[in-house]
Amino acid sequence: MKKLHLGLVVAIVALAMVLAGCGSKGGSSTGTTGKDAGGSTGTASGKTMDLATNADPNFNPWSPTGFLESEPITELVFNGLTKWGLDYQPEPDLATDWSVSKDGITWTFNLRKDVKWSDGQPFTAADVAYTFNEIVLNKDLGASGASNYTDLDKVVAVNDLQAQFVLKKPWASLPTYLAQYTKILPKHIFEGQDPWKLTSFNKEKPVGTGPYVVSNYVSGQYVELQSSPTYFGNKTKISKIIFHIIPDVNTQIAQLLSGSLEFVTIPDPALVAKLKSDENINVTPVGSNIWYWVALDQSQPRFQDVRVRKALEYAIDRQAMIDGILKGYGETATGPIAPIQKHWYNGNVVKYPYDPEKAKALLKEAGYKPGADGVLEKDGKPFVIDMPTGQYGVLTPASELVQQYWQAVGVKVNLNVMDWNSFIKQVIVGRKYDANLAWWSTPTDPDQYAYFATENAGKGYNIPGYKSPELDKLLMDGRTASTDDARVAAYNKAQELIAEELPYLFLWWPKTIQATSKNLEMPAMPIIPAEDHITEWVLK
Repeated sequence: MKKLHLGLVVAIVALAMVLAGCGSKGGSSTGTTGKDAGGSTGTASGKTMDLATNADPNFNPWSPTGFLESEPITELVFNGLTKWGLDYQPEPDLATDWSVSKDGITWTFNLRKDVKWSDGQPFTAADVAYTFNEIVLNKDLGASGASNYTDLDKVVAVNDLQAQFVLKKPWASLPTYLAQYTKILPKHIFEGQDPWKLTSFNKEKPVGTGPYVVSNYVSGQYVELQSSPTYFGNKTKISKIIFHIIPDVNTQIAQLLSGSLEFVTIPDPALVAKLKSDENINVTPVGSNIWYWVALDQSQPRFQDVRVRKALEYAIDRQAMIDGILKGYGETATGPIAPIQKHWYNGNVVKYPYDPEKAKALLKEAGYKPGADGVLEKDGKPFVIDMPTGQYGVLTPASELVQQYWQAVGVKVNLNVMDWNSFIKQVIVGRKYDANLAWWSTPTDPDQYAYFATENAGKGYNIPGYKSPELDKLLMDGRTASTDDARVAAYNKAQELIAEELPYLFLWWPKTIQATSKNLEMPAMPIIPAEDHITEWVLK
């Protein structure tokens, strides 16, 4: 989730499971993809690429209601100080270089001198300071992703071309996090405004520094982007990108097969078979740092009992779900750090193979006994879980299987299937649920403090509201360590504790499956980091 936003990879991908294409070309001045209005093949600078997103976007990259439906668009309209390199390491974007003080408290970023906002105003360090001091660090606003920056004290604009990040404590992975959905906003547009109510920016014509600008947006239909004439980087080879707003993945795939769209991230591996046989389509599984989970609302005493959390994990046949739902495109997860992060991954932790009898024994130990109708009870109250699920990718079928597995051990589950935007508002923003199934797309750095920190319980990215001072310390030790060995040691211990405590019920690390037209050349990586190299994309 950004933002869930639910993806990774860069775990990055987040929400890498984001794009899919489809729809008619309403609003496009190009009649056929890659051709001009007259039907003749255009020059490289005249190409149009059709993609799609699953719901109406919000163009403000810090909006608390903007997630995977918005991120592929904002990634092209805005820049951060750093961006993802092809090796998933941070590289310069709005910043040219950076350095950190000996005590690890102050990071200095030197900025590019040739950057303009799309309305022609100059970009300066004042924009950086405003974005963080007035929006990200303003607790009353609740900006999406703000919980990543709890250790940031302030940003100082030293001069127009230099910004300093002053931390509360050392943070070794700051440049990595600045590449993760962390975009800079224009101070001259937002100053004195409510950032979430500025409709002219958030839902109409945003002002960015990125390679594209929003040229047209029709709610429920499409978002049209044009190459920005003020962009500081290399000229894009694709002059127009149209994101069609289509929630149905089957329609997206049909449009890809018909040649009306160039790229689809396949959220449901069961749909891959129909694409593999098409000679005009490339299907590519890419590694990711996405981890799927079930979050239990740990503000409820019943879920604070680790025996209950372990029982519910033992009750889920995760390998069967991987085989059946993911068609094998995944691996059973033991925690948030995936095996693709070889340097940091610790596989020697407690594991939870499918064992419904063990689940029943743990629930009995926790005081639950079968009632007259077979549903477990404790203190006269039946064990009932309300579980909302969003209509995206494998979320609904996976939630339905979890419902079956839990009901097999005596736990009644009420599923509530809803559209994606409603799911975000109720679960991610409103925190109204007993359990929910989703995913995180996280940085490739092992620093995932924001997703577990006690200070983020009930807000930010700590969806289950888990609280553990012991885990806080281990994750902070890893974040502030000055040597590689010390970081490895801290994260190894953190993974062991996470496996014992189960802040989340971990499900799997998926492979991100991308289907592209053979006419499209792009980096072999998930959509979000690949978009950081959009000027290298070629549409033949």
